[in-house]
Amino acid sequence: MDAALLLLADSRLPAGGHGHSGGAEEAVRTGAITGPEDLARFLRGRLTTAGLVAAALAAAACELATAPGAAADQAGTRPDEPAAGAAPESAWRELDAEADARTASPAQRNAARTQGRLLLRSARRIWPSPALDTLAGAVPDGAHHPIALGAVSAAAGCSPHDAALAAAYTSITGPATAAVRLLGLDPVVVHRVLAGLVPDLTSVARTAGARAAWERLPAHAAPALDLLAEQHLRTEVRLFVS
Repeated sequence: MDAALLLLADSRLPAGGHGHSGGAEEAVRTGAITGPEDLARFLRGRLTTAGLVAAALAAAACELATAPGAAADQAGTRPDEPAAGAAPESAWRELDAEADARTASPAQRNAARTQGRLLLRSARRIWPSPALDTLAGAVPDGAHHPIALGAVSAAAGCSPHDAALAAAYTSITGPATAAVRLLGLDPVVVHRVLAGLVPDLTSVARTAGARAAWERLPAHAAPALDLLAEQHLRTEVRLFVS
């Protein structure tokens, strides 16, 4: 499972993640990120808001895929013991709607669905799974990236905590890598910034992995990220999709 988690978090996984900056490109353009110190603040804020939400949704999706049948009967509730049989498409649509409700920015919703669709397309070839096929059929336009990541984590043999850790990790490594390209920062310095966030990363993954009814999953807002995402769409010259 540890090896599978490494594969999931690897930036070389052909799922289109390299094309997204997580708001970093627009933050650089507006002057909110000018160097390592600004980047560290940006990443910490992103991790504890959007990153926590994504991690919790990924853990819930992994649990749904691992314990099929859960949440099939009651909207937003989780039984103590999963029912037998396949989790229906309606359960996946419901969980994806929870992600939609927690993403205020239309630009961020579109970016999340694009990433989720690309991840699922690759993962179905790498880790074939009935759960992935069901999710693809349930949300043909593309499930939110955390939902897809959680389902893929289950297909790869990872736990809900692993899925939460992968989601939290990618929520900061994507913007960090983008900042290196956008500002020409020293990659070693940026990796030191990431290393300094390890305690926060561990805490977020632990919090996100706690079992909860779907309506009680974290819903931390990040208005600045929403505004950056909407502004980014109106910027004529862009290196990243989001």
